[in-house]
Amino acid sequence: MDTQDALVFTHVVSAGSLAGAARRLGITPMAATRRLASLEAHLGVRLLHRSTRALSLTPEGETFLPYAQALLDSEAEALARLRSDKAAATGLLRISTTVAFGTRYVAPLVPRLLGRHPELRIALDLSDTMPDLIASGTDLAIRIARLRDSGLIARKLADNPRLLVASPDYLARHGHPATTADLAGHSCLSLFGTSHWTFIADGAEKHVRLNSRFTASNVQGCRAAARAGGGITLLSEWNVAEDLANGRLVRVDLADASPEPINIWAVYPTTRLLPQKVRVFITELRAALTADGMKVTPEK
Repeated sequence: MDTQDALVFTHVVSAGSLAGAARRLGITPMAATRRLASLEAHLGVRLLHRSTRALSLTPEGETFLPYAQALLDSEAEALARLRSDKAAATGLLRISTTVAFGTRYVAPLVPRLLGRHPELRIALDLSDTMPDLIASGTDLAIRIARLRDSGLIARKLADNPRLLVASPDYLARHGHPATTADLAGHSCLSLFGTSHWTFIADGAEKHVRLNSRFTASNVQGCRAAARAGGGITLLSEWNVAEDLANGRLVRVDLADASPEPINIWAVYPTTRLLPQKVRVFITELRAALTADGMKVTPEK
């Protein structure tokens, strides 16, 4: 496949027209048309619906677009490594992470990364739902979870202790639970689809079933409801550190068990050599987590 053909295709999509893509690339509209036709002939599918007024992606074009972008990013990175001793990060870095973690740790890294790497672009997807990394062209996802078996590659970044917390007002009205059994008599604020919380008791897992009257699609909803006196919730220590310090939330310790810790993971779509843009980002993220007092896993 000619990467110049793929380049024309991605520019046609972003510009919305062959003429616009041609202007961006400094070629004639006829040359752009030929490049696009060559790519479609090579792939054996039509990538775009063409009319006199507009262009739109076919289903095959939508499927192929992230792969074309990844191909061009890989070429740009390879050229940058050959031409520079600094191994600067280049191309578009697509990151997926949760709303809470992305807001707290990832977004603040963006200005520094873009300032140090002029040829780098970053697209940050803040969602608590894991995307299809391959189909979406995502370079890596940062997740705090028990990871299910899959074809994805996961590397542990750091430990992630969790705490039960509630507002002082809620505990004053409803009392402080002493054991996991006492949670049955409390309002537990949980995520959609969560039927139980897992604790560690004497080195073994203990599952406590929840009777939640409130659930949220992400942990920030649970945190806000807890701060407002809605009940007890289970959150990462870093996510409630400020609330604990200023007294908006109080730690709830149980005598018979502690919340199960879950790790922070970097999840990649393939086992191939990590692009420089990904390695640069991971280095910056590790530094940020270390500075915040987290126990970060050494790089291999």
